[in-house]
Amino acid sequence: MTPFAYLAGLLLSLAAMALVDARWRLAFWRSPGASALAVGTGTVLLLIWDLTGIGFGVFFRGDSPWATGAVLAPELPIEEPVFLLFLCYLSLVCVLGVERMLRHGGRRRARSGGSATAAPPTGDAASTPGGGHP
Repeated sequence: MTPFAYLAGLLLSLAAMALVDARWRLAFWRSPGASALAVGTGTVLLLIWDLTGIGFGVFFRGDSPWATGAVLAPELPIEEPVFLLFLCYLSLVCVLGVERMLRHGGRRRARSGGSATAAPPTGDAASTPGGGHP
């Protein structure tokens, strides 16, 4: 099992990310087409980046007891595209999750009487019923 530990960890992390996504309907459960396009495009671009780095001799595959040892191309382990997929999915879920928290945080402040901006002082025409007109 040790040679498959890293790949198994990545797949388990992807599954956990999908559960978070499903629970709060952030990405694929809200907009599957746009999410697939974003994650797929990011993964392909990062894979091209990796292949370019491999071609220039900058990136290389190291030996690890945790990796399968299987390669898709010279110096490109099978775990790399899975990692890039996870990285793009994680990024999308984090951005959409933070966006939702910020949007809902503003609604909570508005409901509780708080505001992100300062309220006008008491006695101001805008704060009296009818806009200050008697």
